[in-house]
Amino acid sequence: MTTLITGASSGLGAEMARQLAARGEDLALCARRADRLEELRAELLAAHPDRRVEVRTLDVTDHDAVFAVVRDFADTLGRIDRVVVNAGLGKGAPLGTGRFDANRDTAMTNFVAALAQVEAAMEVFRGQGGGHLVMVSSMSAMRGMPKSMTTYGATKAGVAHLVEGLRAEFYGTSGYDFTVLYPGYIASEMNAGVAAAENRMMVPTEKGVAAMVAAIEKKKDSACVPALPWTPLSVVMKHAPLPVYRRMI
Repeated sequence: MTTLITGASSGLGAEMARQLAARGEDLALCARRADRLEELRAELLAAHPDRRVEVRTLDVTDHDAVFAVVRDFADTLGRIDRVVVNAGLGKGAPLGTGRFDANRDTAMTNFVAALAQVEAAMEVFRGQGGGHLVMVSSMSAMRGMPKSMTTYGATKAGVAHLVEGLRAEFYGTSGYDFTVLYPGYIASEMNAGVAAAENRMMVPTEKGVAAMVAAIEKKKDSACVPALPWTPLSVVMKHAPLPVYRRMI
C-alpha cells in the first residue's frame, strides 16, 4: 500500500506518516518545507528501514506543481493507492472587517488548492482503475461558523462536498473509495496557540491521529474524530436551535 499525504511536514500530516509507516505502508510525502520533510523521511527510515519514503517540495497553491508532483510520485512509485488531502490553512477574520486578504488566502488554500489536489489524485486513480481518496475536513464544516472561523468552516464544508460528489459518481464502481474526516480539537501546529488547559476537548496529536488512521484504514465514508465527543456533538451542531448553537461555539 502506498499513501500520498500533502501537508506532511508537520502536525497531523507528519503524525499520519509515522502511524501509517508503522502499519507497513510506503509513503509519498509533500509539503512546502523541504528541510522538515527530509527530517521526517530520515526518522521514518530509521524506524522502518524496509519502507519506501519519497518526498517532494510542494506549495499546494501552485496548481501546476500539484499536478506535476502527483504525477511524478505515481511514475516513481508505480502506483498510488491512497491520497490524503491534508494541507490547509487556519487563518481568517470576521467578514467585512477589512481582512479580505486573510480570508482569501484561506479560501484559496483550503478549497481551490484542495480542488487541484483532488483533480490530480483522481487523474491518477482513473488512469490506474481505482484508489482511495481521503479528505481532511473539520468539525467546523457541520454548520456555519461565526467571526474568524466563517471562511475556514465554509472551505471545509466545500471540500467535504467535493468528496461526497465523487462518492455519488462512483457509487457501485469497484476499486474506488472515498473518506471524509471531520477532526475535532487535535493538537497540532495550526492550533498551537490554544493550550489544552484552555480547551478540555483538545486531545494529543498521537491520539487524535490514531482515530483518523483507524477511520482511513477501515475506509469509512465519513468519520468525526475522535468519535467521542465529536460524533454526538455533530448531531447537536447540525440541529440545535441557533441560540443554543451560538452559546456552544
